[in-house]
Amino acid sequence: MRSFGLRLRQRVIAAALLAAFPAIALAQSPEATAELPRDLSPWGMYQTADPLVKGVLIALVLASVATWTVWLAKSIELVAARRRARRALRVLAGVRDLPDAAAQLGRNRSPLGQCVQAAVAELELSDGAMEREGIRERVASRLERIEANGGRGMMRGTGVLATIGAIAPFVGLFGTVWGIMNSFIGISKSQTTNLAVVAPGIAEALLATAFGLAAAIPAVVIYNAFSRQIASYRALLGDGSAEVLRVVSRDLDRAALRQPRKPIALSAAE
Repeated sequence: MRSFGLRLRQRVIAAALLAAFPAIALAQSPEATAELPRDLSPWGMYQTADPLVKGVLIALVLASVATWTVWLAKSIELVAARRRARRALRVLAGVRDLPDAAAQLGRNRSPLGQCVQAAVAELELSDGAMEREGIRERVASRLERIEANGGRGMMRGTGVLATIGAIAPFVGLFGTVWGIMNSFIGISKSQTTNLAVVAPGIAEALLATAFGLAAAIPAVVIYNAFSRQIASYRALLGDGSAEVLRVVSRDLDRAALRQPRKPIALSAAE
C-alpha cells in the first residue's frame, strides 16, 4: 500500500512538471529528437549554414591562406636579404678604399651594394676641387635615400597582415550576429524554445567567430614578428651605410693629403 502511494505521488509530480514546462515534454517527444542535427562538425555546420554565413566563412578561410602565404614568402625574402646585408657588411669592414669596395660588391644585389655604387657615382660627379664636407653631405644624402628605400621595400606585403589582423574579428562578429538573428527568427517561426531549433544557428554563429579569431591571431603575431625582423634589417643597412661613408671620408682625406699646398702670396704692402 505504501509503495502504491509513492508511485502515485511520483506520477502526480511528473504530470505537474510537464504541465509547467512543456518544453521538457517536447524535448522527450520523437519529433523533437528527430530535429536534432546529425553532424555538428565544422563542415556539417558549414553545409547547413545561411548563405551569408557561408560567405563570411569562405572569406575568413581565404584571409587565413593569404596570411600564411605572406609569411612563407616574406620569411624567405628576409632571410636572403639579411644574409646578403651581413656579407656586404663584412666586406665593407675590411676594404681599404672605395674602388676596392666597388670591385668586391659590384654584383651584390643588396642595398649596401647600391650604396657603394651611389658613392662612386657621386665622387665621379663631384669636382675634386670642391669642399670635402659638401661631398660627404651629398654622399650621405644618397645613402640615406637608398637605406630608406630598402626598408620600404622590405615592408611590402606586411600591410596585408595588418589589415587581416584588424578586420577579421569584426567579419567573424558580423557572421555571429547574423547567425544569432537567424536563430531568433527560427524561434519565432516555430513558436518554441526547443534547444534543437536554437542550437544550430547559435553553433553557426560561434563558428564564424572562431574562424575570425583563427584568421586574426596568426596575422597579428606574424606581423609583429616581421616588424622586429625588419627593424633589425634596417639596423644592418644603417651600419653598412655608415661604413660606406667612412670609406668615402678616408678616400677624401687621402686625396686632400696628396694635393700640393699652394704657396701663400705676400701682399704688396709687405
